[in-house]
Amino acid sequence: MDYQAFAQQTTQEILGYYQDTSGWKVIKTSITVSSKASKKFHGNLYRVEGVIPESTSRLSDFLYRPENRVTWDKSLKVYNMVQKIDSETFICHTITQSFAMGSISPRDFIDLVHLKCCEGNMDIISSASVDFPTYPPSSNYIRGYNHACGCVCSPLQENPAHSKLVMFVQTEMRGRLAPSIIEATMPSHLVSFILNAKDGIKTHKIPSRCGCHHNGHSSFLKK
Repeated sequence: MDYQAFAQQTTQEILGYYQDTSGWKVIKTSITVSSKASKKFHGNLYRVEGVIPESTSRLSDFLYRPENRVTWDKSLKVYNMVQKIDSETFICHTITQSFAMGSISPRDFIDLVHLKCCEGNMDIISSASVDFPTYPPSSNYIRGYNHACGCVCSPLQENPAHSKLVMFVQTEMRGRLAPSIIEATMPSHLVSFILNAKDGIKTHKIPSRCGCHHNGHSSFLKK
């Protein structure tokens, strides 16, 4: 599989979601969560918007890095980089915690993660599930599938020292889950991610390094 080409394709899909303002239905307003029917599977594409009081470069570094992810992202029990593709792309193995009061059991995922820096100081972190023979599905967990997901980080227009974070999620949980359970619990789950990121970035020292090269960024995943 051409992982680099697939990463670029996923990034373009996330940019398309970001630019598409039609058809979104707001389903939670504390942090704005919207949804519409996914074109990838029989489920929803979610859009989550929040403000993080950190610079865009620091926020994208924080979200992109696999190190210490499980210390702040309370939805995960495992998040490991299993193969580096290039300085902006890697494959990760993720195991989630159970959520919705245990009604959704842990899942594992194999995702291709890619960082792209765009004009206007905007960074896109995209991810999508891939086949990776080194980590075949295990009987211990149901293997979920992430259709094109990602985060778009950009300077907040009214305060460029802060960042607007827009996240897109379309996760196929698989297993025997009723769609109504996912639809009822996913919005709060996504809000929790934004809140965890907002709290976590305060306590983690993020070196000024990244796969991007604007604003003093330099590659941190050395070839």
